[in-house]
Amino acid sequence: MAVHKAGRKAGRVVTAVAAAALIGAAASACGPDGGDDGDNGRADKAGKSSSAAPESKAPKSKAPESEAPGAGGSDAPEAKAPPAAAGRLAKVPASVKGGVITVGDPKAAHTVKVYEDSRCPFCKKFEEGGARALVEPVADGKVRIEYTIASFLDNNLGGSGSVNAANALRASVEAGKFPQFHAAVFANQPEEESDDAYTPAFLLKIADKVDGLRGAAFDKAVTNGTYKKWVGQAMRAFSDDGIEGTPTVFIDGKKAAGNSLYEQGAFAKELKAAGIS
Repeated sequence: MAVHKAGRKAGRVVTAVAAAALIGAAASACGPDGGDDGDNGRADKAGKSSSAAPESKAPKSKAPESEAPGAGGSDAPEAKAPPAAAGRLAKVPASVKGGVITVGDPKAAHTVKVYEDSRCPFCKKFEEGGARALVEPVADGKVRIEYTIASFLDNNLGGSGSVNAANALRASVEAGKFPQFHAAVFANQPEEESDDAYTPAFLLKIADKVDGLRGAAFDKAVTNGTYKKWVGQAMRAFSDDGIEGTPTVFIDGKKAAGNSLYEQGAFAKELKAAGIS
């Protein structure tokens, strides 16, 4: 198990040793003070840590770089389609309040809060693992998901990919396509988290894989960084909630066990324990 840790200085990550793994110990990571965070920690690739906490004030959000190489689209890589399961949520409403995007019936009996950064590889593992157990409950109106989209990895790794992706995700709410685009963004996460792949051009290519998403308003918002102020607001919400690592998930106010996040069956058991099936 691992979460993508947010600490003050990049590179302060403790990888779990093989012996600890054999006895089931969780990977651990250093927090802002260098302390061990136990099962909230993460193991990262040697020499490529991005463990750094956001400051108490949200980092200044940068507008997407419309002048970046490939902004016109010709140099951007090809994009993958979102997983088929995302289509199950096509008719599920999405809305924005403050720095939070909510997917699902606002009157749903259960709430799952998800804190993510689009560049975080462990968030991708969650989206391809445990999060799949949420599709049917959300589609059936039993659960609403409240997403807080962070962007601290731009400060840690350089570039503006997290900000660009968060801006585009916010724009997809207005287009009525957030669940599908959210799934597509993670499906197209670069293999190396240090790669600043989420340029406006690439995000538009990803949007091409979501039927009905592309349009003048959406394209302009992605290219011009229309929602850059909202991106900062979302980052402040992340910091104000005291979240230090991604992914972090709460089910009806109770923090989900970190070792359940990356496997659909394990996370389904967490949901069932909370009365969600």
